[in-house]
Order: sequence, then structure tokens, then C-alpha cells
Amino acid sequence: MEQFFKAIPDSPLITFTILLLVIVTIPPIFEKIKLPGLVGLLVAGVIFGGEGLGLLDEKSESVKLLADIGKIYLMFVAGLEIDLDDFHKSKNRSLTFGFCTFIVPLIIGTLIGLTFNMGLNSSILLGSLLASHTLLGYPIVNRLGVVGNEAVVITIGATIFTDIGALLVLAICVSIHGGEFTVGTLIFQIGSLVLYCAGVLWGIDKVGKEYFRRTGDEESNQFLFVLLAVFLASVGAQLINVDKIVGAFLAGLAINDVVGKGPVKEKIEFVGSTLFIPCFFVSIGLILNISGFISTLSQEFALTVAIVGGLFIAKFLAALIPKLLYKYSWDQCLTMWSLSLPQVAATLAATLVGVEAGLLSDAVFNAVIVMMLITSVTGPILTGKYARNLFQPDVDVSLIQPVNISEKEEVSVIGSQSIFTVVVPISNPQTEKMLIEIGSILARSESGLVIPLSIVKAHVHMDEPELNIGLRNGNKLLTRAIQYSEPFQVSVKPVIRIDDDLAEAISRTARENQANLIVMGWSANSTIQARLFGNLIDNVFWSSHCPVAVMQLLDDPINIHQILVPVKNIDQKTLNTIRFASIFASSNKASITLLHVHDRKVTKNQIDIFKSALNIAIEKIASQISVTIKTLRYPNPAQAILHTAEKYDYDLVILRSVRRRTAGGLAVSDVTTEVMQQITRSVIIFGEPQ
Repeated sequence: MEQFFKAIPDSPLITFTILLLVIVTIPPIFEKIKLPGLVGLLVAGVIFGGEGLGLLDEKSESVKLLADIGKIYLMFVAGLEIDLDDFHKSKNRSLTFGFCTFIVPLIIGTLIGLTFNMGLNSSILLGSLLASHTLLGYPIVNRLGVVGNEAVVITIGATIFTDIGALLVLAICVSIHGGEFTVGTLIFQIGSLVLYCAGVLWGIDKVGKEYFRRTGDEESNQFLFVLLAVFLASVGAQLINVDKIVGAFLAGLAINDVVGKGPVKEKIEFVGSTLFIPCFFVSIGLILNISGFISTLSQEFALTVAIVGGLFIAKFLAALIPKLLYKYSWDQCLTMWSLSLPQVAATLAATLVGVEAGLLSDAVFNAVIVMMLITSVTGPILTGKYARNLFQPDVDVSLIQPVNISEKEEVSVIGSQSIFTVVVPISNPQTEKMLIEIGSILARSESGLVIPLSIVKAHVHMDEPELNIGLRNGNKLLTRAIQYSEPFQVSVKPVIRIDDDLAEAISRTARENQANLIVMGWSANSTIQARLFGNLIDNVFWSSHCPVAVMQLLDDPINIHQILVPVKNIDQKTLNTIRFASIFASSNKASITLLHVHDRKVTKNQIDIFKSALNIAIEKIASQISVTIKTLRYPNPAQAILHTAEKYDYDLVILRSVRRRTAGGLAVSDVTTEVMQQITRSVIIFGEPQ
């Protein structure tokens, strides 16, 4: 076997191929055994590194390049994923908790370092490592429907303060370590940092918005602009003697407001989470010395316990201060504590910088790895335990107003027509009939208008024979669409459009006609291009100004009489989904069942509060329809939906389009995706403009 490994050529191509193999295979295996995929990448680095199979060399130029890009990308995404809107909601309290959860761990970490004779500069750097945190528990609070709770909001906002503070301390410590320390150099370093931060945050934001405005929908150029901004910020940080990860994080905050939540952000996160960030974690495993790791746990056990224990105590004391100041409950306090425990992204990147600069020893590095493993597992577990007790409706039910998707703003440029309008793109003769029938049913309910839309792919020359053929086929589709809509006695306005981009053609036609709803057929992400750049449905969801209903129907719409609508929490988007279901149900004389899935730890009182709030909402938005509320205790929401749909023989399931990303960006878990892969019933995915 050793001879075989030695026979493998040592080339960047082989190295890259092995890295891809590791990234594709290892994380799913670890997630199957209920361990984070990030841990799997670290283990893979150890196995394939010098102390294992020796297939990857941490000193090779290709590994160094990919690891550096991954480290930069990791910190960039960390800044990009911070929700600035949540921060502005309660910025004063966020700053208070941010200061507490930064300064308390900084002091305790510094004391630990001094106790173990690490020197003042190294001790302060150790304290700064404990000060930051990674929001690994965010998907859990999102799933539990408590993101709007103030304790969660201020913890998310505090992330900005702690990460920037920790990285600035890192920059100053490394700068002091690299040269002779004087008060003048310190003042110069801090001054240059302040100017640099202001330049990145203000400059990239202004230039980025102007560039995006000028380039319009040119997503490829916008993506390249974002990459350029990130690496320019990283290079600029190095020019003022600051580590590049500081620039990457600040660039993420600056770009955050520029890209918003559009498709460019999706592509940025996709590229980083699937390639560069995993490479960084594999590289960490490559430099992890197993013999030294074991030695640290045995000989430096006290240091490891002090660092891990000090973190738990410091973060708890930091959460206790706002509890006493703002009179939060213990569940809120412990939720803040658990959310601020995990140390992954900023901590790991900063530790590596400290080791490379000679400020931190290998023993500290190994202890930080232990801390990362422990907190990345216990933090989310504790968040799940305490955050579920914050369960409450996301909106004040007394403020709920009747919701009507037929309401829309008037646009003076286009006109002020107020008729309910449904745009139905058609291209497949096999699904055309069902889509037109659905659109007609919805339009008839609101005395509205159906716009069948046929799109012909544009050519450079308008007299191309292929274009003439496309126009003829489009007219045939529109003729049939008119025939399919006749039984419903609804107004029809057929439109044929020549366009280069299908998604833009659909969204622009909808906007030009002030549409209230777009009805489309379902298509899976089956091609590599669709997975990378998004399919037609994704792009319409991103660009549309109005709700989009994506259909996968197994029977004629007129035969649908029992509708199942899963409800996670009570927010405006959920109410709009229920309103959409009620419009369809009223036209078809169907009944609706609202399904709320909860786990075994949710109390009966909490369920009663939820059902009471939901009943009030139903009275205001769907009082004319037969609506039943069903609660189900089930560990897996997707399986609960599938089980209920099959057991009670529902004709149609209406799902909301919701996508989530983990903090590390390595896995995307979505109930809707899991249901769509297994369901054997008709499905409508209802999504609203981003």
C-alpha cells in the first residue's frame, strides 16, 4: 500500500482531485452519524496528511493557495450572513450584549493566559479568541420560530461587535509582535485601522451600489465584482500590517447591503461553501499534529480545561448582565448564552494566524481545536433545549389585518388598473391544461384576468426561420390556453413575447401587467447548470415583484377538495399562504387543514396559545372556508407532512418556499426540498418576492 501511495504523482492536479473527493464524500458520512460535516473535513485532513496516508502536503503551493482563499472566504461569508436589519431593530441592546460577551471573555482569557505564563500579548490574543462566536444555533432558532424574540435578535446583532472586536485585537497583537512596540506605533496602527475600516465599509458599499445599478441584471459581472472587492480588501489589510481575514470580514459587512438577498448572494455562498471553505477545514486537519494533540490532552490537560471551562463561564456571565439589566427570563438568558458559545469560523481562522505569527503555541492551537469540537456540538444542543421555551407567535395577533393577495400598489408609470391578474407561462403542452385551469380558478374567484404567456427565444436576426417556428408554436399554445379557460368564464389576455431570458420575460410581463400572481409548472434542479446558476423557478422567485405559485399536479384541479397547509409559525408570509389556499378552496368548495408540527418538548400550554392565535388569524383571512387546525408531535417536520398527507388522503399540499443555510455554509436543509423528493400528492409551492 505504501508503494502504491508513493507511485501517485505529486502534482497540483492530483492534489485538487483528492480535495474534491474528500469534500464530496466525507461530510455526508459524518452527518449520517449525527456529527457536523466540518468535523469530518478536519478528520479527513488528518487521515490524508503527513501523519496519515501522506497524499496531501500542507506545505504544497496548491494547498496553501486554496486554504488561504478558503480562510478569506470563510470570514467574508461570516460578515455577509450577519443580518443588519436584525441589528438595527435593537442596536442599543445588541451593543450592550456585544460589549459584555466581548469584554468578559477577553478578560477571563487574558487571565488564563497569564496564569499559564503565556506573556501579556499572547494572553490578550487568547482572550480575543474566546470573545468571538459563530451562530451555529441560528438554524435551530429559525426552525423553532423564535428568531423574532429579543434575546435572539440582540445575540445576532452582538455578533457584529464581537467579531470585529476580536479581529481588531488580533491585528493589533500581531502588529505589536512583529515589531518594536511604542505608543506611537500603537496609535498609528489603531488610526490606520480606523481609516481602513471606514474606507472598506463606506467605499465598497457606495461603489458596489453604483456598480450594481449600472450593470442591472448582469449577475456574472456582479459576482466577479464581489470577488474583486473581497480580495482587494484582504490585500489592503495586509498593506497596513493587518491580517487578511480582517479585510475579508469587513468586506462581507460592506457587501451585505449591496447584494441584499438576491441571486448574486446565492452564487457567492454556493461557490464558497462547496469548494473554498471546505478546503480550508481540510488544511486545518493537515496541520493538526496527532501526537501533539494527544500530548496536549495529557500533559497540557489543565490548559485545555481552563480554556474550555473559561469560555463557558465567561459567556454565561456575559449573558447574565443583560438579563439583569433588561429583566430577561432565564430561558432568554440561557438562549443567549448557548447561541454565543460555538467557536468555529473567526476563532479558528484567528488562531491559525496567531500560530503562524508565533504568538500562540501548538498546545494552545490543539486546545482551541478541542474547544471548537466541544462548543460546536454542545452549543446547538443547549440552544434547542432553551430556545424552545421562547415559543410564541411571531406577530401580535391583535394587529393582524385581513390579507388579500389581490391587493397591489398602483404604479403610475404603467397605469392604475386594479383587476386581479394571474400570469401563466406556458411551454409544455402536457402541463398547459392544468396550469391554465388553476390560473382560471384563482382569477374567477376574484373576478380577475388570466394572462397566458408564451415566450419565444430571441435571435440576433428577427427574420430567422427558427424564430418564425417558435412564434407559430407559441400561437398554438395560446389558442389552446383560450380554449382551456372557456369553461371557467374568466377574462383572458394572451401574450406572446420574444426575449433572451425566460425568467426575465416572465417577471417583466408580470410587472408590466401589474400581475398579482404567477402560476408556473414544477421542474427539478436536475442539471449541473441549474444547480450552479439556479433554474427557471429560482430565478423567477428572485426577480418577481408578486407571489409565485409553482404547481406539481397529479389530477385535474377541479378534483382537489382536501388541502393540507403546513404552518410553522404565525408571520405575515404564513398568513399570505393561508390566504392563497383559501382563494383556491373557495373556488373549488374545498376544505383546508392547517398542520403544525412540534417536538415532544413543546408544552400543551404553548400549543394552546399557538392555536388560539391561529384561530384569530383564520377568522380575519379565511372565515368563509372550512378550516381545521391539526397539531402533530413528530421529530421530523418533513416526514410528518408526508405521513399526514398519505394517511388522510389529501388531494393537495401547499408549501412555502423557504431556504436555509447553516453558519458554515456546508449543508442546506429545507423541509420543502425533502417533501418534494418523496411526496406522491399534488403540491403547490407558494413563494413571495425576496
